[in-house]
Amino acid sequence: MSPRSASVNEELRRRSRERILAATVELVSERGYEATTLGDIAERAGSARGLISYYFPGKRQLLQSAVHRLMHLTLEEALEREPRTEDGRERLARAIDAILGLAAERPVLMRTHMAGILQAEGFVQCPEQQRLAALLRDTVERYGSTDVARDYPLLRALLMGAVFAQLLPGAPMPTARLRAELFQRYGLGWELGTPPDGGPPDGTPELRAPLPDRSVRVPDQSSASRSPLWSPDEEPPARSKSSK
Repeated sequence: MSPRSASVNEELRRRSRERILAATVELVSERGYEATTLGDIAERAGSARGLISYYFPGKRQLLQSAVHRLMHLTLEEALEREPRTEDGRERLARAIDAILGLAAERPVLMRTHMAGILQAEGFVQCPEQQRLAALLRDTVERYGSTDVARDYPLLRALLMGAVFAQLLPGAPMPTARLRAELFQRYGLGWELGTPPDGGPPDGTPELRAPLPDRSVRVPDQSSASRSPLWSPDEEPPARSKSSK
């Protein structure tokens, strides 16, 4: 029997890694982080325990990569679902709905993820995170941004804040209200994306007509807009001319 080619070995490694990531999402969603062991994950994935240590330096890093993969797949599905569209406003609305919807559907997983990224390890640089970041950047660009390096960090910071508010134990904010605030911030009509039943919350203007300028403008880089969401991207260099 001839040895497997390098491409075949690479594909097998990719599939093994993805099974481990999928098993991590399933088990942490079912049992919580502390009750899920690496042995449990290996068993669910049908992989050897040692493979997890080969691919990931630790359990926390594994979880971050698993959640980044889930977020990437969820966002990609939302952006490409039928009817497909190239309209930047619709795509941004779908992106917001995808992230808020994921937090609502998997609160245990996303709460654990949010808690983990605040720990000393920080963010994990991994292929899953990079694919997620690329999708969000592309969404901002299609929306009409003329300065993606400034506008993408603001979007991810706003999304992180919304997810945190959704999942805050004892004082969660309603998803519809958070959606309304984000849609108003970006001038998106309530009917775009996947609107929840019942229409906008009381007091929220129901925007429908497209705005003449769709670019996202950031007057200054406050500490909130500089805070990372899904990755510790390098900050853009300071510019002497502010956006208007």
